[in-house]
Amino acid sequence: MNKPIPFAIYSRKSRFTGKGESIGNQVEMCRDYIRLRYSAEEAETALVYEDEGFSGGNLNRPGFKRMMADAKAKKFDAIVIYRLDRISRSISDFSTLIAELADRKIDFICIKEQFDTSSSMGRAMMYISSVFSQLERETIAERIRDNMQELAKTGRWLGGVAPTGYTSESVASITVDGKQRRSCKLHVLPEEAQLVRTVYDVYTETDSLTGTEAELLRRELVTKTGKSFTRFSIKNILQNPVYVMADSAVYTYFKDRNAYLYADEPAFDGTHGIMAYNRTTQVKGKTATLNPMEEWTVTVGGHEGLIPSKMWLSVQASLERNKSKSYRSSRSDGNKALLTGLVYCSCGSRMYAKLTNRITADGQPIYTYVCKLKERSKKACCSVRNANGNILDTAILAQLKSLTEDGSAFRQQLEESRDILFNQNHSQNFIDDLHKKHRELTGQIDSLIDTLTELGDSTAKAPITQRIEKLTEEQTALALRIDELSELSERRDLCSDEFGIFVDLLSVFSNACEGMELEQTRAAVRTLVRYVVWDGETAHLILFGVEPNEVDPAILEAVMSGGHDDDNGDSESLWGEDSK
Repeated sequence: MNKPIPFAIYSRKSRFTGKGESIGNQVEMCRDYIRLRYSAEEAETALVYEDEGFSGGNLNRPGFKRMMADAKAKKFDAIVIYRLDRISRSISDFSTLIAELADRKIDFICIKEQFDTSSSMGRAMMYISSVFSQLERETIAERIRDNMQELAKTGRWLGGVAPTGYTSESVASITVDGKQRRSCKLHVLPEEAQLVRTVYDVYTETDSLTGTEAELLRRELVTKTGKSFTRFSIKNILQNPVYVMADSAVYTYFKDRNAYLYADEPAFDGTHGIMAYNRTTQVKGKTATLNPMEEWTVTVGGHEGLIPSKMWLSVQASLERNKSKSYRSSRSDGNKALLTGLVYCSCGSRMYAKLTNRITADGQPIYTYVCKLKERSKKACCSVRNANGNILDTAILAQLKSLTEDGSAFRQQLEESRDILFNQNHSQNFIDDLHKKHRELTGQIDSLIDTLTELGDSTAKAPITQRIEKLTEEQTALALRIDELSELSERRDLCSDEFGIFVDLLSVFSNACEGMELEQTRAAVRTLVRYVVWDGETAHLILFGVEPNEVDPAILEAVMSGGHDDDNGDSESLWGEDSK
């Protein structure tokens, strides 16, 4: 009897849709294939590698990299995928992959195209199919470039959230064949426009992103969404060519950097702003990344520019010059800190560990926990003194160990809160309602798409297209919300078994910590501690199992009203949705 072949399953989808060839569906179809041709045991024990939100244009994907690292370690003998382009649409990438797997004697099986590299015919057919996959990709790329050129003819705004300083308004136009078309155009909002000018003025004065951030915080200026400015939101405004009053100097700037210019120099009139298409790449779950300028399609927009070209070009030169001395986060300095990610200032902002130049008597580096808002605002928005990290970590660890001395009392407190902790019905009902709304939106979008295909060249297509775009945005936002709430629910859901483990951990915590490495101790602490609040004098330790109404109201109010933003301006509730 032949030895069972261990399998690996790989699945990829460039974006979340909730239907069709989803990540889950691909995995299940691969399992069915293994189950039918080999055995149920091999189907269930197959290693699974997933990448959602990643294009097939290259192999720079986390799940794929893990799979190839395991292939190098010979953890499996065959890779099964649903469809060939789930791996790659690049011939060179694909050829390299097949050669690499062949060297390691790892077979490659594709269900849809029915390819199997264990045979010479299978290898030949797979190469042929990969040629057509790349041809399809290049055809799509050409179509995108053609669309960019058509957009550049109009200089219109593509829709979505308008940049700070502008609002998007719908404009009607009559085509040569007498049909009415609607498109979006940016219109200046005076108050926001002044905010943009202030950002440029402050940066010009400070020549520093961190200096600009501190000054804007001191002035209590906020973004159009009402959040505090960060270095990242400031840089986005400073780099955006939509604001520059495009003149011949701006034309030369983009020409010298090989951007595709879809307007002659006379069109750069020193009044209107720039429209740059294909400027960024959006990847689900990640911050948009700036594409190389040679990939941009640049034209003069129909909107008014806000920033003189001399200032805008000077700012670009400064940003480029300062790139080599750009801000480096000190969070990595806290890799010796036990409470990394758990400490909050009483102002509501996170605190991070920062190394000093001193060492303890036994040669250990000394670090402090620093309020992020205090540092960002140069003490203008928070004056809580730093916490000695070495002392705070030691004190918290000692406090956790002491719980075992009063384990029965603490367990009684947990038992009293048990019903509250385990009651997830309300949260689940809310998530179920969101899923229902998501399905309804999917149905509406599908119905509108069907209607759109039947209209031909009718003028009714434009409002239907806009409606589809709006519903798609709602659907995407709803899907992200469902993911967030589901993750929160899973993170806070303590089943009966986990409750027992939690109590058992308390009873062995003191002795177990003695032999643990830092990462192990940190993980153990995180199973017990919800967070720690530092008020400049006292550290308040809040454990899981403690409800908001059991916390000192002064501490709770400070934390819940602080809005501890991360680097992207997003904030989170320490208790989640239930705390509102």
